[in-house]
Amino acid sequence: MGTTKKASKQGAPSGLAAILFRPPVLILVALGVTSTFLLPMARQWGPDLSQRPEYLLKATEIETSPPPPWVPPDFVRQAVRRGALPETLSVLDADLTRRVAEAFRMHPWVAKVVSVRKAFPARVFVEVRFREPVAMVRVRNGVYPIDGQGVLLPPEDFTVAETRQYPLIENIVSTPQGAAGTPWGDPVVHGAARLAAVLKPVWHQFGLKSIRAPRRTKAQPKMKSLVYQLVTSGGSRIIWGRAPGVDYPGELSPKQKVGRMAKYLTVFGGFDQPHGPYEIDIRHWQEISRRPLTSARQRWLR
Repeated sequence: MGTTKKASKQGAPSGLAAILFRPPVLILVALGVTSTFLLPMARQWGPDLSQRPEYLLKATEIETSPPPPWVPPDFVRQAVRRGALPETLSVLDADLTRRVAEAFRMHPWVAKVVSVRKAFPARVFVEVRFREPVAMVRVRNGVYPIDGQGVLLPPEDFTVAETRQYPLIENIVSTPQGAAGTPWGDPVVHGAARLAAVLKPVWHQFGLKSIRAPRRTKAQPKMKSLVYQLVTSGGSRIIWGRAPGVDYPGELSPKQKVGRMAKYLTVFGGFDQPHGPYEIDIRHWQEISRRPLTSARQRWLR
């Protein structure tokens, strides 16, 4: 009897084998193997649904986040053309969202494609963050629009009247190093762009005319060495200092500098009052200083 029991134990399958060879497990394994090989073949044998009308839409019917007023009304059509998307799209195309995202990223007005979503009935929605113009850069052959990071925007999308609505950046000797949608490529312009973004909300209120960039003395100047001035409509010059975002010991924050300018306006009613034009220095911690452009410096507003 003892010998029989021992032999029975030796012939029994192990615990793992007993589980694997149970009928339900074997059925699941068989289904998995079958689906791996037969589903791709089934797709070939079945009807092609991707070309059915309910799954198709014209590329120009792609929807996006609401474009701001400065973006041209045919923005979607431009993005489709730039990205070489086909005239008709199928939402069953597994690669569709990637292709649409790449097409819209190529447009110079697009700062970022946040997401691309497709739905049934046929619909594609692109969530976009648009670039915003903050200034015009004057060079020898005209003016060029840029955003707050110094990225060149399409000049053809602005009328002459529209270019005059933005802060003007002067004293720039470089020209754009690439096409619209790429950075200007000059640290002096990039710093002026950040300054224009800060001042744009108060530009007309403060009666400003232009941002005067420092003249480049090196091929690649350091941002810490660049001191910007603001020119008012009456000819006064406000020494702003370094561009926003530049960490320099003793430099006031952009908010503090704008506050200094607002205080000056409250006291005198204008940067050119009472007997300007002046040179006005708002960089000091304790006071603002000014001097008529033809006389010695005076200190005031302690």
